[in-house]
Amino acid sequence: MARRKGFRWHIAVFLAPAVLVYTAIMIIPLIGTLNLSLFGKGETGRVFVGLANFATLFGDPRWSAAFWNALANNAWFFLVHMLVQNPVGVMLAALLSSPRLRMAAFYRTAIFVPTILSFVIVGFVWKLILSPIWGIAPNMLDAVGLKSLFAPWLGREGTALTTLALVSVWQFVGIPMMLIYAALLSIPDEVIEAAEMDGVTGWPQFWKIKLPLILPSIGIISVLTFVGNFNAFDLIYVSQGALAGPNFATDLLGTFLYRTFFGFQLQLGDPHMGATIATAMFGIILVGVCIYLFAIQTRLRRYQF
Repeated sequence: MARRKGFRWHIAVFLAPAVLVYTAIMIIPLIGTLNLSLFGKGETGRVFVGLANFATLFGDPRWSAAFWNALANNAWFFLVHMLVQNPVGVMLAALLSSPRLRMAAFYRTAIFVPTILSFVIVGFVWKLILSPIWGIAPNMLDAVGLKSLFAPWLGREGTALTTLALVSVWQFVGIPMMLIYAALLSIPDEVIEAAEMDGVTGWPQFWKIKLPLILPSIGIISVLTFVGNFNAFDLIYVSQGALAGPNFATDLLGTFLYRTFFGFQLQLGDPHMGATIATAMFGIILVGVCIYLFAIQTRLRRYQF
């Protein structure tokens, strides 16, 4: 009769610090936020209201208009990243993984450096660059004969959000680039050698051989992009302020949550409605991640070794 293996206490010992830290800074605040969203202000203090705050958020025209505007802006912010940042990151990784490219390490470092910069620095610098009064963008476009294309992009409702999304793409394109670069390097040499023996080289080799093999990594990058963009706040706040101007054209769920929870100018803070918005954000992100895990990731496993 085989012996039963004893409990491996060393696993619990090594996991305990991470579990305790994660519980303290993530799980407990999450439970507190969910709990706070079920209460409201009463004459005698805090009273349990159940789902009334959610009914107000989605049913009251004053609240629902701001929420759906922020959600639509968040969706567009995410779409720009998916259509620009991730494809550009894949192309850069493919170029930098070429053994014929000289100074590849320098290029990787130069592209990745913006990701370690503070949001405050990035937002302030780009606001200065794009300023029609003292910015250098008009002069740079004038130097190449394209000054007619310049406009106060951050001051127009139709272009402000897209401009900030592209600034965010510039800052974070290094992350998908490095992740895809690592995935490309993990492809077995035997696969590449077999493709070369069949005469498949260059870009045809990337599209037909390498790209299908790195699809799981692209899927992970996509879900990270989704989570990060629906938690976006810093760049909008630094560049456009808490009111996310002009006329709330750049208002995201994060800035909407900030104004509601903490208050701004003459608007008083409402922690209960703020927690309600935070809970709605959590639900949106949770649904998106579950769709990815159960509908997309399972189909990508066939490409894994």
